[in-house]
Amino acid sequence: MGHRKQSAPRHGSLAFRPRARFRRLTPRIRFWPEVEGRVRLLGFAGYRVGMTHGFTIDTSESSPLKGKEVFTPITLIETPPLSIVGVRLYGNSPQGLRILWEGWATKLPKHIERRITSLRNRGETSTEEPPKELVEETKEVRVIVSTQPYKTGIGKKTPEVFEIAVGGGNSVGERVSYALSLLGKEVGVKDVFQEGGYVDVFAVTKGKGFEGVVKRFRVKILDRKSNKTRRGVATLGPWKPSGVMYTVPRPGQMGYMQRLVRNLRILRIVENPDEVNKPGGFHKYGVVKNTVVMLSGSVPGAPKRLVKIRVSARKAEAKAEPPVLTYVNIRRAAAA
Repeated sequence: MGHRKQSAPRHGSLAFRPRARFRRLTPRIRFWPEVEGRVRLLGFAGYRVGMTHGFTIDTSESSPLKGKEVFTPITLIETPPLSIVGVRLYGNSPQGLRILWEGWATKLPKHIERRITSLRNRGETSTEEPPKELVEETKEVRVIVSTQPYKTGIGKKTPEVFEIAVGGGNSVGERVSYALSLLGKEVGVKDVFQEGGYVDVFAVTKGKGFEGVVKRFRVKILDRKSNKTRRGVATLGPWKPSGVMYTVPRPGQMGYMQRLVRNLRILRIVENPDEVNKPGGFHKYGVVKNTVVMLSGSVPGAPKRLVKIRVSARKAEAKAEPPVLTYVNIRRAAAA
């Protein structure tokens, strides 16, 4: 900062380290919140379509715009039904959760052997209920789900297979019974979420490749008469300690990293895709063929990329009426 008297904040956040490519294209959920009420799945998944905008009625009690129309950015996510292919019961151990029991459906969905090659030579099996003593030991119940991308228009066959926790109810036994009742069936997004609820969204951001410090950390471009370089940091640090600290902006990978966006509100769940389809389909996505979830705000990732949706971990269930959408601009929806 030279001899200036005023100070300036550092450029670039230190909150996201390391700035490295995520290991896979699908995001990972490590925490499932405790919920009350009916037994249900705590998450879902869909494919990012694009963004648009609309107007909603502001119902916040403390807002000066209460009762008026407000501009709202909207993200569209296509959510074909998930196929429940397995159930897992977890118990505690000194090393963390461990699998107590695992059961798979007798009839598996199409193309799942593309993801799990060991299922290609799988013969006929029968799923038995877990022993009572294992149910008493169970601390967490999860279902193994498979997405069905071949029901969309994105041109993909290989499904994603991952776990979703089961929450709610009065006991673990109730959750186990519910999970077993879903085995081999399909679950829609309306069985999990409702309009007006708040959710957390997990996604892998768009990849930008190897970028310099100006784009990666928003470092100021130096003066025209600067020595050597302009699109770089003015100094890498002091002579002592004789090393570059991790806080100094450096070139490297930008984007393609897992990010979590909290407390996005579900504005609407559209079961008829004809209500949201635009002539010629969405840019870089195509025609929507399944239920569409409209979320307020932006969601990371590129079009056609898998997005995982979880019950909000920091916000209670919405008690108010579903939001009122007075207008949604579909014809100018973008893939950004």
